[in-house]
Amino acid sequence: MAKPLILISHGNLCIELKKSVELIMGPQEGILTVDLQPGEGQTEFLQKFTAVTKDLANFVVFADLYGGTPCNVASKLLLSGSQFKLYAGMNMSMVIDYLNSNILDNEPDPIKGGVQGICDVNKTIQALDDEDE
Repeated sequence: MAKPLILISHGNLCIELKKSVELIMGPQEGILTVDLQPGEGQTEFLQKFTAVTKDLANFVVFADLYGGTPCNVASKLLLSGSQFKLYAGMNMSMVIDYLNSNILDNEPDPIKGGVQGICDVNKTIQALDDEDE
């Protein structure tokens, strides 16, 4: 059984990222989201995060931004003894790679999956044009 994936972010990024992933991968009951809305701070985010994760024994967290409030709150939980994996800099490739690894029963490598989804498309197209000449 795959570990639940918690997406955390400023605003609705985590909610919309889950929706976008579901367009490609279908419904994802194993992905949960915790959003930080305008006017909320660490206390409110911690309450929301705790409510979502309270019944989970083993989970993975992807945060939008290293050093941002959602990641900082999760980091403080790790420093106080909580046990979960936390990765920052989430993107759609990272989430899809995580899900595919679980489907294929491979060990997920979220950093590798996220980085492999980043490319300079113009440079790639130019390289293909150069090969054709």
